[in-house]
Amino acid sequence: MTMTLPRSIFFCEVGPRDGLQNEPETLSVERKIRLIEGVVDAGVRIVEIGSFVHPKAVPQMGDTDEVARRIRRVEGVEYRALVANLKGVERALAAGVNKVKLTVSASESHAKANLNKTPSELIEGFTSCIEFARSNGAEVSGAISTAFGCPFEGKVPPQQVAEIARRLHDLGITELSLSDTTGMANPRQVYDLATRMQEFFPDVRWFLHFHNTRGMALANTLAGLQAGIVRFDASLAGLGGCPFAPGASGNIASEDMIHMLHEMDIDTGVDLDKMLDLARELRGWVGHDTDSALLKAGPCCRLAPLESVRKQ
Repeated sequence: MTMTLPRSIFFCEVGPRDGLQNEPETLSVERKIRLIEGVVDAGVRIVEIGSFVHPKAVPQMGDTDEVARRIRRVEGVEYRALVANLKGVERALAAGVNKVKLTVSASESHAKANLNKTPSELIEGFTSCIEFARSNGAEVSGAISTAFGCPFEGKVPPQQVAEIARRLHDLGITELSLSDTTGMANPRQVYDLATRMQEFFPDVRWFLHFHNTRGMALANTLAGLQAGIVRFDASLAGLGGCPFAPGASGNIASEDMIHMLHEMDIDTGVDLDKMLDLARELRGWVGHDTDSALLKAGPCCRLAPLESVRKQ
């Protein structure tokens, strides 16, 4: 049986935001800039540089304004940032960010734990955000968190996700992410939901965002590919998690995803060796081991000499 897979994908690095927001220590501005510029030098063309939220809520992102102002911009690279409200949009645009991402949970419990509002209340507040962004020449994308499962409610019904997508689409947002915030998705669920969402909203550019909490992120990536999705998020070294969702451990490691895709002859446009070097550097900065298979084993193409095996 022949697998139907794309020849290339669009890869987004979310480490500077989702990867760092759950770390106990905040990296310096200089190291955040090094991370962002490093992945761009490796060929990444979409980078989520941080979030413009209240520093008391996510202190690790309190310096995103300075990071955004100081990074070296490369033509053709999309530098996007997460925002939660109009104040966040205003800060992002003032710092030179020209694409903002609004996020809303498909689960009411998670939405209240995250931003103390229901999904409906959050979406109602997006109107002013979108109007301000577009009137100032900025693009707007959206993300649906807990699209596959909620740590408080369990499985999220597909129709619930579709309703959130419809409301965002009605606001004119045509780029959306389905986010597995706590790593509860499975491959069949991913294939079914991704297929359904593309049928319902054929003009939407869909991203998939997986956490590897239960070890299924690469399998879920494959299911997404088979469903026709060609846009994926990942986080260097497998860092990340949601501060407002119990058990939301790291994202899928960028180097693991890129390695799998390259082994399958799917082009990412990214230099794996450069990403691995940067992942090692990042692991040293955070000072602990991370959920990255490639940092432990290396890529498949890196063979060992037979003489290195100790004879018994």
